[in-house]
Amino acid sequence: MNRLERLFGGGTEARVRYLAGEFQVLSAGDYVRCAVTGARIELQNLKYWSVDLQEAYATPEASMKRFLETQPKG
Repeated sequence: MNRLERLFGGGTEARVRYLAGEFQVLSAGDYVRCAVTGARIELQNLKYWSVDLQEAYATPEASMKRFLETQPKG
């Protein structure tokens, strides 16, 4: 990849391990995908994830949606 690809939306998807309060990049990349919306999340903007589900979320609303989906009914 060259510099122009990075400037105009290129880049690669990273593989990430989500830990409590931090994340560890397993495979280098520029972004991850939101597990709920599919939106691209640049690593420098990654703020929301689930350690248990090992998923990233683009917004607090997406995080809450997934949380509610995974709770037992009743």
